[in-house]
Amino acid sequence: MARRIIGVVSGLLIALAATAANAQDVVDGFAARTFAGAGGVKMSYRLFVPDQKGRTQPLPVIVYLHGSGGIGTDNLKQISGGNRNGTHVWVASQMQARHPAFVIAPQLPPGARWDNQSGDGLASYAQLMIDLLGSLSKEFAIDPDRIYLTGQSLGGIGTWDVISKRPDRFAAAVPLCGVGDPSLASRVRNMPIWAFHGAKDDTVPVAGSRDMVAALRKSGSAVKYTEYPDVEHDVWLRAYVEPELADWLFAQKRSVKPKLR
Repeated sequence: MARRIIGVVSGLLIALAATAANAQDVVDGFAARTFAGAGGVKMSYRLFVPDQKGRTQPLPVIVYLHGSGGIGTDNLKQISGGNRNGTHVWVASQMQARHPAFVIAPQLPPGARWDNQSGDGLASYAQLMIDLLGSLSKEFAIDPDRIYLTGQSLGGIGTWDVISKRPDRFAAAVPLCGVGDPSLASRVRNMPIWAFHGAKDDTVPVAGSRDMVAALRKSGSAVKYTEYPDVEHDVWLRAYVEPELADWLFAQKRSVKPKLR
């Protein structure tokens, strides 16, 4: 009898421990996950899944690329601290009621970047992000024509780089305080883009956005650009709560279909 009681108690303790661990794996609706690419490289990410009750149509996706403060292996920094605004604005109850959407927040490990400045290929973790989208599309009802990319600082640089090299994959982009390659601007002249930067940014100089916007407009793009004259690097505090941003973003649909590869 004593052994049976001990066994029951031990089982309850294990169950409670597992429940606590699972609870820690979900933060503000973002579940902690890991994606393993074809080469065996793994990437931590957070996933917010919208309420699926009564839904018959596929839903859009927001992919958020964090800034340097999100780098790590904890699978948490990319949705907290300075990266909270760029992730949580989309999952707020009022936003989800108006624009239900999945939100994906991958995390870079130390030493990695979202952008690849040495060639026309994607950085390894940017490619993993693309592969992750393909994997999640098999698991959830995701609208392939309404996948949106946004990021700030390091993630803003990554946003410019990724859309310039895979313009067929995204319906629209919102790069914040980033830098791109103006020579590649013509590749995304037909993509809806709304860029943001603070004029007093001394971390990523505002010329980074100005040059890209100028190149885009020269190529015939209708790119939107908001520059705050009194803002430094933390432009995300203002940009992600712009009253018109969400409605503008979710109205966009992909016009360029992906090439077979």
